[in-house]
Amino acid sequence: MPPKRASSSKRKAASESGDDDASITKSSSKKAKISPPPGPSDNRTEVSGNGQPTNKVLPVHISFPERHQGTLRLATFNVCGLASSQKKGFSFYVAAEDPDILVLTETKVNNEPVDLALKNRFPHCYWAIAEKKGYSGTAILSKHQPISVDRSLPGHPNPSLVKGRIITLEFENHYVIGTYVPNAGTELKNLDDKKEWNVHFTKYIRDLDKIKPVIWTGDLNVAPTEIDLSNAKKNWNKTPGYTEAETTAYKNILNPPDAESPKFVDIWRSMHPDDKHYTYFSYRFNCRQKGIGWRLDMFVLSERIVDRVKMCEIRSEIYGASNHCPVTMEIEGPL
Repeated sequence: MPPKRASSSKRKAASESGDDDASITKSSSKKAKISPPPGPSDNRTEVSGNGQPTNKVLPVHISFPERHQGTLRLATFNVCGLASSQKKGFSFYVAAEDPDILVLTETKVNNEPVDLALKNRFPHCYWAIAEKKGYSGTAILSKHQPISVDRSLPGHPNPSLVKGRIITLEFENHYVIGTYVPNAGTELKNLDDKKEWNVHFTKYIRDLDKIKPVIWTGDLNVAPTEIDLSNAKKNWNKTPGYTEAETTAYKNILNPPDAESPKFVDIWRSMHPDDKHYTYFSYRFNCRQKGIGWRLDMFVLSERIVDRVKMCEIRSEIYGASNHCPVTMEIEGPL
């Protein structure tokens, strides 16, 4: 979900200053091959001055490097409205990525979609739908049948705030959690709700890890460090997703204050320790063209399975079907 600011003038100031970040938001991945055929301009790839695609729909022809042998590929994508994304080339990305598991966030669907193409590719589809129409929404689409499915956050006192934001699939060797973590809101008005979510989610993921390793992914709605967003100083403790309360909660999941709790690893950051690459670019103020963004979409893994990860990349070339870019990971199986 896009971070929201109190006023457009303040938001613009915080978003547009600090152009030094804009020059280093190139893709970290082995680049996708995007070769649109001759045709209307909407089917072509437009590129900004910093080398990033800025097209408003995805081209038809996309390909990625072959996956590592013996691995499973998982991907997460905030689609900013599934119906809208489908009109902008979402299916071209899915066909090219062809993940074993695809986590979708901010689907904004009111009912489980009837999509034969998705169902044929992913026989096991699970949707979490919000009470409020056209709002939030999470899905996990899987080629592998899970042992169990859970759409709750145990202990949370307000199920309506949880609904549409979390799905957990249990497999024989792992849990896979997909989340669309709540946003702290304009002027941080919902920060208390976010804090409550973080308390219960932290306990939840630790409890699951005691049983078997966890793969947690989705839009986590937090920029963990100053290199995970543009203009960090201007946004600190003013913009949802980059407050002390939110970043501390996230860091405490990765590295708990007490030695007895399990550790988790932000795998993209672990594999790219110094890179400034982002997964979200606001539609406002030409942020994509300027390279002004946030890294909000992630894979977080139980520490004991990190050595099985062979690749984790932000698909920076895949822009146009959403204001977010997908993130993909390959890990040695089985699930």
